[in-house]
Amino acid sequence: MFPNGWPGAALLLLRMVTGLLLVYDGVVALRAGPDLETAILQSAAVGAGILLILGLWTPIAGALVILFEVYFILHGTTHLRSNVLMGALGASLAVLGPGVRSIDALRYGRKRFDIHNP
Repeated sequence: MFPNGWPGAALLLLRMVTGLLLVYDGVVALRAGPDLETAILQSAAVGAGILLILGLWTPIAGALVILFEVYFILHGTTHLRSNVLMGALGASLAVLGPGVRSIDALRYGRKRFDIHNP
């Protein structure tokens, strides 16, 4: 969906906050010198955050956020509350879409189909 107006602005805010938190958490975790598996997952989480900020492949990036946060919850690498919140934000974005201010909206946009009676 590509809503504009206030709903589009709210989706932009949701994408920006989620993406920036993912990038920040990932960079902080990577600077701490984690093991290889955690470094790969945090790097992928940073990539998903960048995709969310840009509004590119938003449903896929939201689904990836859910998967990363579930992994981090199961392995207890970070705070549970933050993981649950980020997973919920990722699920919201995966379902609601990026909004009108996104690369997805520019690439795919709204389509209108007119059905004519034969």
